Amino acid sequence: MTGTGIKGAADIDAAAFVEIHQLYGRQSHLIDEGSAVEWAATFTADGEFHSLSYPAPVVGADALTEFARGFFMNASAAGESHRHVLTNIAVESRGDDELEVRAYLQIIATRIGGDSRLVRFTTVTDRVVREDGQWRIAQRTVRRDDQNRPA
Repeated sequence: MTGTGIKGAADIDAAAFVEIHQLYGRQSHLIDEGSAVEWAATFTADGEFHSLSYPAPVVGADALTEFARGFFMNASAAGESHRHVLTNIAVESRGDDELEVRAYLQIIATRIGGDSRLVRFTTVTDRVVREDGQWRIAQRTVRRDDQNRPA
């Protein structure tokens, strides 16, 4: 991806970009399908999830698993199917085995037999690291578009 004009982007080869794209697609499908353990495994063992949508950061594999399980169960209890839709994925190198990934994330809820609605629109900023040849999310920060930007 040389010549993109984006700082750090020239350091990202096409294979790494495809791997990141696959990671994000797989991760979205996993949480939406209720595969909580597998979703949590897309993070490092001490991975962090920060979002003002939730009362506290979620840290570590067990907590991430429970978070994903709760997300799916809450949607099911509401009679809805939820979908994570990630777009505009931008990847920048932060070192040999570390990337910063930014993307837009929409969460869409569809009532079974009913209409779809936008639950929230967010910007995701992740620190992604390579562990044992696999890209994993070390830290995710989610900023909702309907909330104030940090100072």
